[in-house]
Amino acid sequence: MRVAVFGGSGFVGRYLVDALIEAGHEPSLLVRPGSEDKVSRAEECRLISGDLGNRDAVETAVRGCDAVIYNVGILREDAARGITFEAMQYDGVVQVCNAAAAQGISRFLLMSANGVRRPGTPYQETKARAEEHVKSEGFATTVFRPSVIFGDPRGAMEIASQLHRDMIRPPLPAAGFFSGWRPSRGQVVMSPVHVEDVAQAFVTALGSPATVGETYRLGGPETLTWVEMLQRIAAAVGKRKIIVPVPLAAMALLATLLDWLPFFPVTRDQLKMLAQGNSADPEAMEALLGRPATAFASDNLSYLAAAG
Repeated sequence: MRVAVFGGSGFVGRYLVDALIEAGHEPSLLVRPGSEDKVSRAEECRLISGDLGNRDAVETAVRGCDAVIYNVGILREDAARGITFEAMQYDGVVQVCNAAAAQGISRFLLMSANGVRRPGTPYQETKARAEEHVKSEGFATTVFRPSVIFGDPRGAMEIASQLHRDMIRPPLPAAGFFSGWRPSRGQVVMSPVHVEDVAQAFVTALGSPATVGETYRLGGPETLTWVEMLQRIAAAVGKRKIIVPVPLAAMALLATLLDWLPFFPVTRDQLKMLAQGNSADPEAMEALLGRPATAFASDNLSYLAAAG
């Protein structure tokens, strides 16, 4: 099967391309000029140079394909470069839907996110509107809403690498975020899910008519608190780390002043979503995989040690 992939050169996209090729599919990727070297196994893919705003390039990427995967998402905007939630997470979906419909493609797999909602943050709302649009267009749609995704970033960035860099490696206590004003009642929780498991879920869905029309919340085998995640990252790199409780409200106040700076680690909206929690039952993931999901454990975090 030839599969058009949008967002195939990023963290998840590289694993997705690997999984598609291993399953015998032929990926057709839209790639920003200059990002060709970020594509996994590029020699086994059809590469089309362009971006989501280039209608001709998008149409070329889907031409002759049997299915479309939209895997584009950002965590922070860069309006000066045209990288906004609206452009990347909604307008791009509309553009790809139009091109796919014109080619008679009926199968559409969409990467969304756990916790999307309307009303919500711009991140959540554009993801939710994208889901609504794809479903309204009459495609045979499958939507995935993963919790936080971890795994060897291969030069990109993911949750465990970022926490290691920002909180575990520095010679300072790490911030144990919690919502409200009592740590015991406001624990931030997530269900970290491995990137290879997410990629395999997409491939499984491609070959399974039973997944059409379904929306899957993908979570790993455990729901962990923010503090537990920090502890496991520290254990994976052999460090003992003091973790100090920090209310998200205090961090949000700081972000109000500084989140416009590129180096500030989180935005106000990210903190708001963190307070809402990001957990998911592992049942859906394990049903798609036909095996237990991969745990957020030292053996599976060994790539962090190479980062120093």
